[in-house]
Amino acid sequence: MANAASGMAVHDDCKLKFMELKAKRTYRFIVYKIEEKQKQVIVEKVGVPTEGYEDFTACLPADECRYAVFDFDFFTEENVPKSRIFFIAWSPDTSKVRSKMIYASSKDRFKRELDGIQVELQATDPTEMGLDVFKSRVN
Repeated sequence: MANAASGMAVHDDCKLKFMELKAKRTYRFIVYKIEEKQKQVIVEKVGVPTEGYEDFTACLPADECRYAVFDFDFFTEENVPKSRIFFIAWSPDTSKVRSKMIYASSKDRFKRELDGIQVELQATDPTEMGLDVFKSRVN
């Protein structure tokens, strides 16, 4: 297990699932959660390739922080299909201050464990990670 800057360990499953998403496209998204009692980042939920953006956003709690990775498919202006792997730091305004601090202090270290992140988003409410935001960040 890797150790994040805040003292949070990163469970091996976090990296393994990410590698499967990146290399084999086994998942559409992965939602990660910090387990404070065990002091580690764990996989909370994975989405199968047939699940979409709405399924992904439904997995993010309205009042708790999470990290997430989303494999976003799109077409270029030349109509070529492509994808980008997004890292989302979900930190809603309604979450506890302690939780926001733990997630913020662990984010960069955790993100470094996931080799292949192409775009990062920080979101405090759903509008900051809408589909329009994803589309604007792929170019």
